Amino acid sequence: MKKKILLVDDKETIGKVAGIYLSNDYNFTYIENPIKAIEWLYEGNMPDLIISDIRMPHMTGDEFLRYMKANELFKSIPIIMLSSEESTSERIRLLEEGAEDYILKPFNPLELKIRIKKIID
Repeated sequence: MKKKILLVDDKETIGKVAGIYLSNDYNFTYIENPIKAIEWLYEGNMPDLIISDIRMPHMTGDEFLRYMKANELFKSIPIIMLSSEESTSERIRLLEEGAEDYILKPFNPLELKIRIKKIID
């Protein structure tokens, strides 16, 4: 059975590109903002891994990460953070807050696949 991946990103093109590369190996779901993603999770959907952008409207990826790691139902789901900012202090802070990995945009889809595989396969 394929493992499930949820991508949360306000850029639809990121969702489409990631879907192209990940759909063959994983059950892939794309949701455009963290609030809808949380609703989806509470509907009983439980991914094996979440990939989240950092800069999003309504709720930032930072806030989403903190929410997920503070919630008993969801805190064990590994989260990879995506960002277009190459900030060492931000990367360290997010890793300390519970992110499993931090990937810079634009990212190489093959590198993303390898990083996912190291975490959940």
